[in-house]
Amino acid sequence: MEAKKSGLNLPAGMSGTSLRLDTAAASSISTLNSPSSLRSISNLTSPSKSNSACSDRFIPCRSSSRLHTFGLLDRPSPVKEGSNEAYSRLLKSELFGSDFASPSLSLSSPAGAAPPSPLSPSKNMLRFKTDHSVAPSSPYSPSILGQQNAFPSDSSTPPPKPPRKVLKTPHKVLDAPSLQDDFYLNLVDWSTQNVLAVGLGTCVYLWSASNSKVTKLCDLGPYDGVCSVQWTREGSFISIGTNLGQVQVWDGTQCKKVRTMGGHQTRTGVLAWNSRILASGSRDRNILQHDMRIPGDFVSKLVGHKSEVCGLKWSSDDRELASGGNDNQLLVWNQHSQQPVLRLTEHTAAVKAIAWSPHQSSLLVSGGGTADRCIRFWNTTNGHQLNCLDTGSQVCNLAWSKNVNELVSTHGYSQNQIMVWKYPSLSKVATLTGHSMRVLYLAMSPDGQTIVTGAGDETLRFWNVFPSMKAPVPVKDTGLWSLGRTQIR
Repeated sequence: MEAKKSGLNLPAGMSGTSLRLDTAAASSISTLNSPSSLRSISNLTSPSKSNSACSDRFIPCRSSSRLHTFGLLDRPSPVKEGSNEAYSRLLKSELFGSDFASPSLSLSSPAGAAPPSPLSPSKNMLRFKTDHSVAPSSPYSPSILGQQNAFPSDSSTPPPKPPRKVLKTPHKVLDAPSLQDDFYLNLVDWSTQNVLAVGLGTCVYLWSASNSKVTKLCDLGPYDGVCSVQWTREGSFISIGTNLGQVQVWDGTQCKKVRTMGGHQTRTGVLAWNSRILASGSRDRNILQHDMRIPGDFVSKLVGHKSEVCGLKWSSDDRELASGGNDNQLLVWNQHSQQPVLRLTEHTAAVKAIAWSPHQSSLLVSGGGTADRCIRFWNTTNGHQLNCLDTGSQVCNLAWSKNVNELVSTHGYSQNQIMVWKYPSLSKVATLTGHSMRVLYLAMSPDGQTIVTGAGDETLRFWNVFPSMKAPVPVKDTGLWSLGRTQIR
């Protein structure tokens, strides 16, 4: 009944006297509820006279805390005598950034400048630092410590070079009527005197790269044909291998035949000069060595191939001769033996493409035909294969650059492309296309910058693929190297 009188629903067993408020406490609450008391409380919590919204949470504003008045900001810690100042700068640079690490920067604000506000963080907050144009002012900068295992970087180290650009189009095209589409022939060569020799049918033509003059060197007649051409290293004389198995030597400047040498039973498809010896390879599977100082046809015969010899190259020191054949073999000969010192049989197709590196002794590269498609690198000192690169198409020719450690390869089935490779990374520098048939012929200019390629499409195309010996020079078209097509005969 008492609970009903008081208007409160109390649990059973609880009396109303237990809820009675103390009179002193009640009077205090009533006093706080008065408007005058609220004004006095607000005056205690905020010195501002402006009306501000009251909240149940207090969030301090550090911008008005005047911490600089009490010396809590922008004051360096006193450095104790005997402390490690370098370590202190290093620690500050790791914690606060490179600006704090520099001993030349003052930690105090300049006179008259407003103190930095904590509400205005650095613009580089949560952002990768990518501006490296300004060198760090301290050797202990984190930009240095973050690279190369905390060792200072060498400021003299040049930045990585961008990939070299190679023009994708030939800057000169010559018509070459009757240029044969025969994988086993070698009908194009470029002399050190800047004259290009091309075998077309029964004739050999000379094209001067200096003035574009075309000269007919010889005509073998209706019963013979040109199978190979090769200049001497001095560029004055040229040797011609014929379909009847002869080897003729001509004076290229006076267009006179100097000598004719026999010995082969059938066509002579490949020739190679060293300083004094001319090697010739034939379909009769033999290699003959001719000495111009001796009146006989040849001085030695090298027998080792089981099929037509289609590739021959002397090493730059004249000590070794590499030969490739249609028997899928690559043989290496020296001057003191009539038997090959190396017999390399990893290729699975005819080996026509052969080249010795001018940058490293005993480094030989060879390329296989359609069933092989691989470029293989050899150490002829021990006969080990150093690397193998599958090009995806028939390898017709290989040539090293004498200016840079790169090589160029020409291809037949099925892509008919020209490719430039870096060595030893074997990364591809460029792929050039333009021939509509197998790129069977390749020669390089005397300066080592330009190559000429020939194909059964009866064209010769000139490409700038290598830089000069000193520095890369941009290709500039002139009247001599116009894009127009010229007939070579």
